[in-house]
Amino acid sequence: MVTHFKVGGHLACGHKGSNLTSSSILNRVKCRSCRNTDAYKEARKAERNAARRAARKAKATHAANDWRASWVQRLIEMPGLQRLPRGFTGQPFV
Repeated sequence: MVTHFKVGGHLACGHKGSNLTSSSILNRVKCRSCRNTDAYKEARKAERNAARRAARKAKATHAANDWRASWVQRLIEMPGLQRLPRGFTGQPFV
């Protein structure tokens, strides 16, 4: 059974009927005519951009939880010459 893309209460391809299966979820759309419309292509593009933004945000959040960065910052803030542990190259003394 063909599933059409429903946007704004109408089918993107222009078909009409009470027994047509429709969905607003892009991955479920099987109608070739609906997939070739500008509305479907714009929705797909917006979905990809949202996924990319979410991936960038998750990557930034993951970088913020980096234990090494917080440990280096803690050692830097300690008074006196505190030696960094092995593996922290480029900064023999703080």
